[in-house]
Amino acid sequence: MGSTVMKKAHQGIKSVHLGIRLLITLISSGYMMLWIMMPTDKFLLHWLPDIYSRTNSTYFGQEGANILIYTFPVLLTATLGCLCLHLEKNYVDRVDESTAESSHLTSWRQPALVKGLLGIVSWTELLFLFMFIALLIWSFSAYLHDMFVYYEQPAARMGEKMWQAKLQSAALVLGISGNICLAFLFFPVTRGSSMLRLIGLTSESSIKYHIWLGHSGLTLFMAHGLCYIIFWAGTHQTSEIMKWKKVGVANVAGEVALLFGLAMWVTSFPRMRRKNFELFFYTHYLYILFVVFFVLHVGFTYSCTMLPGFYLFLIDRLLRFLQSQQKVGLVSARVLPCQVMELNFSKSTGLIYNATSSMFINVPGISKLQWHPFTVTSNSNLEPEKLSVVIKSKGSWSQKLYEKLSSPSPMDRLEVSIEGPYGPASTHFLRHDMLLMVSGGSGITPFISIIRELLFIAATRSCKTPRVLLIAAFKKSVDLTMLDLLLPVSDTTYDISDLQLRIEAYVTREKEPITDNQKVHQIIWFKPNDLDAPVSAILGSNSWLWLGAIISCSFVIFLLLIGILTQYHKYPIDHDTNMIYSYSPRSALNMLFICLSIVITATAAFLWNKKQNVKEMRQIQNMDLRTSMTSPGPGSGSRLYNADRELESLAQQSFVQATTVHYGEKPNLESK
Repeated sequence: MGSTVMKKAHQGIKSVHLGIRLLITLISSGYMMLWIMMPTDKFLLHWLPDIYSRTNSTYFGQEGANILIYTFPVLLTATLGCLCLHLEKNYVDRVDESTAESSHLTSWRQPALVKGLLGIVSWTELLFLFMFIALLIWSFSAYLHDMFVYYEQPAARMGEKMWQAKLQSAALVLGISGNICLAFLFFPVTRGSSMLRLIGLTSESSIKYHIWLGHSGLTLFMAHGLCYIIFWAGTHQTSEIMKWKKVGVANVAGEVALLFGLAMWVTSFPRMRRKNFELFFYTHYLYILFVVFFVLHVGFTYSCTMLPGFYLFLIDRLLRFLQSQQKVGLVSARVLPCQVMELNFSKSTGLIYNATSSMFINVPGISKLQWHPFTVTSNSNLEPEKLSVVIKSKGSWSQKLYEKLSSPSPMDRLEVSIEGPYGPASTHFLRHDMLLMVSGGSGITPFISIIRELLFIAATRSCKTPRVLLIAAFKKSVDLTMLDLLLPVSDTTYDISDLQLRIEAYVTREKEPITDNQKVHQIIWFKPNDLDAPVSAILGSNSWLWLGAIISCSFVIFLLLIGILTQYHKYPIDHDTNMIYSYSPRSALNMLFICLSIVITATAAFLWNKKQNVKEMRQIQNMDLRTSMTSPGPGSGSRLYNADRELESLAQQSFVQATTVHYGEKPNLESK
């Protein structure tokens, strides 16, 4: 009886989940159709005036209509997406996620371009890229046609030449087209986005969309500014460059925004970014000033078209900032002879992440400003209380970290802050009969989490796991120690022989193993600190529900604030025959209200969940204290040298048997 009720409840939740997804699809389709219809006379002359007349009120005015048309659908979609993902995480059975997709859909995900300016692009991405370019061309041509008709007679009356009137029209349309890119610019860089998760994307995989949109948008904005400068010079109106109108477009604000945008653009080109990454990184924070002056330039009413993406980004950025202010508990570090480090953090058992996730790490003792992304190599099922990342000593930051960890002087604590982890919504390893993994050097790190995931599945589930062939190429024999990272630092009870794993390791620059004077592994145990917290989800185990609540509640608070301001302050001034409320203060106040509403709701949600996790934090810290007692006494600096070599476990023996090492040759992938 009980199982029947549970089954019906499960089916009911699945139906709700499917209904929410269908509603999200309908809203998203309508939002996309809106952008297609915007340049048409049907929208501009009929739909938009009708919406303005129906929504005109003393509380929101014209801003209310634009918020309803452009902002509300996106925030509603994001909120429904959070609810949908919460149901997927807690109720929808995902054991059968290995069900094979149709070959037709799979083929669309295959790379269409491998080399070139766009990087690796699938057929699906290429299709959507062409669709977006078509949208830009359609919008530009449709707006330009209407502008030419609109400006033809006024130009004749004002004594302007026709080319000057058309140049002004083209300049305006270029700015409108650039705003289309700006409207979608912040979606790909919102790491905790429910909208990206719904379509199976991560911020890491979608960063190229941000790059494409940034280049396209700034190209259009630069052309927009140059055309206006040429127009003003040709019509002897150069004084327009220094005008900041009380009502209408503020030219100076637009020029300042363009300068900030160009500074970000110049430093983002590949050659500049690779040579001066820190310059690129810090210059990119000018996006704050760019958006502020953009809103001051066009007014808040028009900026509602780009507001929703930036709104969701602000929520995500604040939550990341709050998480980064916590110092996490670093339990131990494994230092390999090949200058590779594995950092092991204590983790909340409620934090679940998928294989190939990544995490951003900051070590204040090295640099308070530098954040570096690393692949998470641990598995949340195999190691429920630990989270690990692997770092190769290559650059100056990682070299300083290696020197700290390998120093002969003892280190009791290393202060670390993190953001994340971020990863894919699901993994699809089980749908394949065989997995072929090819890596070079430290590129093996994403495969570590996959192998550990498959090891857990093979030992705990009845489903068949795919055969795994790992081909790893290394320069020197000492680099072979990276293969030891396939197993956790703590001895696992799972037998690796349950997994059909075969490892082909190639040492390309040595013809025989070199063992003389080879360093041994080091494991450094750190003393627990009351100020350190385990790595946990920013908003707890029900993070998607909390994120949906933050989006909806902050938006409601924002509407209340602008409603009060409009009713009791703006409206009386605007309806005075001798006065009108200036656009710039109105835009500044609205931006302030957005920030206040987001800060209030996001901070309250974060602090509430932090308070709820205090008990679990203390339990994990007590566990870490018991674990650290196995390390040497005070005189040895809390270090265990070669500790993972003292006893050969069954898992390690099986691991050695599955490995074949080839010296002095490179892997021949054609024969595999």
